[in-house]
Amino acid sequence: MFVGLQGSGKTTTCTKLAYHYQKKNWKSCLVCADTFRAGAYDQVKQNCTKARIPFYGSYTEVDPVVIAQDGVEMFKKEGFEIIIVDTSGRHKQEDSLFEEMLAVSNAVKPDNIIFVMDATIGQACEGQAKAFKDKVDVGSVIITKLDGHAKGGGALSAVAATNSPIIFIGTGEHIDDLEPFKTKPFVSKLLGMGDIEGLIDKVNELKLEDNEVLLEKIKHGQFTLRDMYEQFQNIMKMGPFSQIMGMIPGFSQDFMSKGSEQESMARLKRLMTMMDSMNDQELDSRDGAKLFSKQTGRIVRVAQGSGVTGKSLVHCSS
Repeated sequence: MFVGLQGSGKTTTCTKLAYHYQKKNWKSCLVCADTFRAGAYDQVKQNCTKARIPFYGSYTEVDPVVIAQDGVEMFKKEGFEIIIVDTSGRHKQEDSLFEEMLAVSNAVKPDNIIFVMDATIGQACEGQAKAFKDKVDVGSVIITKLDGHAKGGGALSAVAATNSPIIFIGTGEHIDDLEPFKTKPFVSKLLGMGDIEGLIDKVNELKLEDNEVLLEKIKHGQFTLRDMYEQFQNIMKMGPFSQIMGMIPGFSQDFMSKGSEQESMARLKRLMTMMDSMNDQELDSRDGAKLFSKQTGRIVRVAQGSGVTGKSLVHCSS
């Protein structure tokens, strides 16, 4: 069960956690018991549909306890292993928030109550954490918004206040921007010493078994647009360039300006969109971009399919 103040990124983090476990082949799902914030269920519906995560909620039921109970019971019957319940938040610590939170907790009896905390509020974290810990048994903490200038120092105060461990940290807006918390890499990044362990984990997540075959192809001049597309996918999976740079000792997340990073990622996505409009012959041709210069009709078709001009296609593929 997730608890926290409004604006801490709680609902988004619920989806991220469900997606994290889904990638590890757990049957995960999400129950939206937030009836206070307008649009909360719509947000859950949109996020879960995009990530293909089963979800439960109601437009008509106003009692969060009923929604939480019904959702948890339904998913238990369907054999789900990880059921995440998103509760209401408030702009401040109100009695009504704590009463509702306690009622939902007593109804569904969660195995773990996760307190979601915004890293950007600094030292105020400690007071927040104590207030929540006094009302419910906070089992663990997730810190969000660690992708900005916030260094998350206040998070350490929150952990001390709740006697609960940090289990994950949110490092961006995308659904896979959630990292398991490890003390040594976290402190290392605070001191500007990088996170080699995290970088290795990122690389290990990629499917690199085919690299030997790829190297042989390159040696014999057989590198195709399909091979290039797969390498682009690997780059995208590793996350934002600034995040990767922050893991390398001696570099910081500010090494690459936000503008140039966005421009690079936009060009990469543009190239992949163009390749999505190509057929198998074009993707697997050893001629690569030369095939298009020989047959200009292909340029027109791919440009129309990907929503770019023929000139842009020639420029990007050259």
